[in-house]
Amino acid sequence: MERVAFLVDESGTRVDCLLNPETVQVTRLAGIRPRGGPDGSLTGAGLADDPLVFTGGGRTELVLDLLFDIDFVESPARPDDVRALTRPLWMLAENSTVEHGWPRPPLVRLVWGKTWNVPGVIAAIAERFDAFTLTGTPRRSWLRLRLVRVAESAEAAQAGFEAELAAASTPTVTPGSAVVAAADGAAEPGWSGVRFDLLAHDALGSPLRWRLLAEHNRITDPLTVPAGTALAVPASVLATPPLDATTTTGGTP
Repeated sequence: MERVAFLVDESGTRVDCLLNPETVQVTRLAGIRPRGGPDGSLTGAGLADDPLVFTGGGRTELVLDLLFDIDFVESPARPDDVRALTRPLWMLAENSTVEHGWPRPPLVRLVWGKTWNVPGVIAAIAERFDAFTLTGTPRRSWLRLRLVRVAESAEAAQAGFEAELAAASTPTVTPGSAVVAAADGAAEPGWSGVRFDLLAHDALGSPLRWRLLAEHNRITDPLTVPAGTALAVPASVLATPPLDATTTTGGTP
């Protein structure tokens, strides 16, 4: 599974998150401000709304809530203090880079699989500790950070968004080969733990193609595919449009 990471543009350093966030909040503030003069904002008794000035530009922010717990770390590399895991993220909010003679936080890229590649700077970070030991050492951290996207042209932003969508719809497995079913959830009665929609995304470029992958492998119930099963990938899928989610019936993952 791809994990959220931050890449430092200047050094190429990669800072990985321990677990992926449950949600990502994206906020866009357009380039608008109240019209004003030397003595303050301009308005009028007969106006329903204050006059505005459209300045162009704007501000895009992403807020991520991340969980760090030393119990989720492999034993050989497990630290005693969870702050050893979160400190690299804190350092991304420090003024460790100089631009035009002025210190500033480093430029980083938020990357997550093929669908997220956002350049920006960490504007704020905070964490709440719990699961303390008898000596006061925190073992778990609930961390929230806010990333502000750096300035780029509207054309570059649109081109980058289209490139991310195109990459997300490209299969990661060569047509005609095979993909191995891996359990990505807790198995329970009636479900083997295999995410068949994720297998369809890797094999065919879209989770909505799960039915095509199932039919090609003569699978009647995708929920019971055993982990470790090798599934054949159709040799040609580019001409087959993904099934619309509204037409799927019972038995879907």
